Amino acid sequence: MYSKEFLTHIYTQLYTIRTFEMQCIHLYRQGMIRGYFHPYTGEEAIAVGVCAGLGDNDYITSTHRGHGHCIARGADLNRMTAELLGKKTGYCKGLGGSMHIADFSSGNLGANGIVGGGIPIGIGAALGISLRGEQGVAVVFTSDGATNNGIFGESLNLAAIWNLPVLIVVENNHYAVSTPIEQSTRVPDIYKRGPAYGIDSFSVDGNDVLKVYEHAQDAIARCRSGRGPVLMEAKTFRFGGHHVNDPGHYMPKDRMAYYKSKDPVLVGRRYLMEKGGATEDEIQLLETSITRKMDDAILFAEESPELTHEELMNIVERY
Repeated sequence: MYSKEFLTHIYTQLYTIRTFEMQCIHLYRQGMIRGYFHPYTGEEAIAVGVCAGLGDNDYITSTHRGHGHCIARGADLNRMTAELLGKKTGYCKGLGGSMHIADFSSGNLGANGIVGGGIPIGIGAALGISLRGEQGVAVVFTSDGATNNGIFGESLNLAAIWNLPVLIVVENNHYAVSTPIEQSTRVPDIYKRGPAYGIDSFSVDGNDVLKVYEHAQDAIARCRSGRGPVLMEAKTFRFGGHHVNDPGHYMPKDRMAYYKSKDPVLVGRRYLMEKGGATEDEIQLLETSITRKMDDAILFAEESPELTHEELMNIVERY
């Protein structure tokens, strides 16, 4: 049984991430976001379901498609939007942009523009937790494309032999840029690689936020009790090309239609109504409130200054 309060929190996160992504796509097309932008649309349930089971002393590492992870970990929309617009009120003073947002105060060790780059950072965080004798857990969000990198196997091996409290979440959206997973591996069920390293592993429907939450909760409890690491494969499908300028014409229309019929935001909305007893009017009020917060975040970012040349050079001198 889930409380209405919990289901409202879950749906708020899902709808906030979707709203943020759609608004930022619009800002990108207006030329207000520079560099690349990789939308997380269609994958929201994974970040929300996993992060709902984490505490204040836990850590996450993210990917180049990491806005959803940041928001699910409690990031402020104003600072998120300002970061993408390159303003100094952003989480990294506008120097990180879309792919490099970090917030150590919430245990977010950072998104990463290098495919698979966050995996060893998360393993390091878990090693630190273990050496300090703490009860925390590190969650590594990574992608199916990263699992064919050597660092994936090395990290799983180290996590296993050191018995680290780490949950490795593979967001299997079926594409490494434009290469379908069936053409990059003969074992498209990525969770099946875990047992070869002695790691408990399973697969879950990545579009169903409550299933993700329940499986992640079990995995996190295993890690906290010293029975980690755990490998969780969450199968999903992104709702467009690799980045905002990729039309994704290589994605079969029938598969896209199937996964859109399982839109994680709509699944979360249905849960809130059926299990939480929320009315249509209540949900529309919630959605309107989130939309206004996003409008305020855009205004905050637009009115925020960029770093001056002097401020930038002062930062560079430290390194």
